[in-house]
Amino acid sequence: MPPTTAAIDRTALLPVALRNDFPILSEEVGHHQPLAFLDNAASTQRPRQVIDAISGVYERTYANVHRGIHTLSELSTEQYETARRSVQQLINAREFHEVIFTSGTTASINTVARSWGDANLRAGDEIILSVMEHHSNLVPWQQLAQRTGTVLRHIPLTEDGRLDMPAFEQLLNERTKLVAVAAVSNTLGTINPVAEIVAKAHAAGALVLIDAAQSVPHLAVDVQALDIDFLAFSGHKMLGPSGVGVLYGKESLLDAMPPFLGGGSMINEVKLDSFTPAALPAKFEAGTPPIVPAIGMSAAIDYLQSIGLDAIHRHEFELTRYAYDALSQIEGLRILGPAPEHRAGLVSFAFEKVHAHEFAQVLNDQFGVAVRAGHHCTQPLHAHLGIAASTRASFYLYNTLEEVDRLIEGVQAVQRMFAPQGRQRKRRKPDE
Repeated sequence: MPPTTAAIDRTALLPVALRNDFPILSEEVGHHQPLAFLDNAASTQRPRQVIDAISGVYERTYANVHRGIHTLSELSTEQYETARRSVQQLINAREFHEVIFTSGTTASINTVARSWGDANLRAGDEIILSVMEHHSNLVPWQQLAQRTGTVLRHIPLTEDGRLDMPAFEQLLNERTKLVAVAAVSNTLGTINPVAEIVAKAHAAGALVLIDAAQSVPHLAVDVQALDIDFLAFSGHKMLGPSGVGVLYGKESLLDAMPPFLGGGSMINEVKLDSFTPAALPAKFEAGTPPIVPAIGMSAAIDYLQSIGLDAIHRHEFELTRYAYDALSQIEGLRILGPAPEHRAGLVSFAFEKVHAHEFAQVLNDQFGVAVRAGHHCTQPLHAHLGIAASTRASFYLYNTLEEVDRLIEGVQAVQRMFAPQGRQRKRRKPDE
């Protein structure tokens, strides 16, 4: 049994029986080890209910949407628009047409940068980001800055990997037009104070975009209560298919934005030398949309809500606290990010003697544990931390204490493999 002092609230853990809904979890990997899938921050697995919903569309109701008056087109259109209303209810958007389907979080953020950004920002205007952002919430703004002369500012981090909020307040000024930050860091696990960020940004006259790829699948999000201007997230990180995501925007903002992509579906009228765009949401859904992925995401939302996001969060917190406590006791291991009380369901770490890729290979081959190794699309953050790569274990509703034990046993095995023999080393603090 791995050494740990964490007191587990087993009443907060979800039933192990729900794993039966996920066919892939019965697979073996590595050297014939049962799969422990701890790479959920990259992409989650799908329950049978989502798989059946996807195959059901292809088997019984598939056709293109909004374009036909025949039975299958009408059925597909109804399912597709029902999916939009599922998303509206999940995030509590005021209007269903404030929900735009995209190919994912990256496409959603790029849409705002290309449409709202190009139309509204000029040289000398400022956008505030943070050091912990995913590349998808850095590169589109860097490209915008190259096109327009907009200046990018970055919120620094505290020593334990949280946003330096006093520094954020100092960055805000009359030139600040947008604040774009992640609700949850995909590397540090830090849960950022979205409500406070929005309030302070709005007080300074700036809009706010929230990268919610790591929060919507795990935490309840209410865009009206938080007064968020733009929100982006992906289906594949919340038990749904890849190839579909959501851009939420306030109706007044979306109405004023020019369409980003041109083509079919996003038009009201086309002439040889001009066009008029369609109303929301079609205005931002050019071409054939992600019909089946959106319907599959709707099934994923139904599944998550049948369990409850609060229950999922409690389950992940107990697993994270358990893992964090045990990993903190392993010499030479540096845990990235804040204490469990301030983080979502993931733990990233670095080991001074072993590259992250080697770490991940041993965990997979010998223990059947799937983790992510690398910079996790946060190269600036890793540079800030003084490391090239880290190993990330990320948890979801179907993970168990037994799987966390296997992770810890694997990390201990690697530590024994590479630790100097016959020499005691000083234990490092989690963020020393």
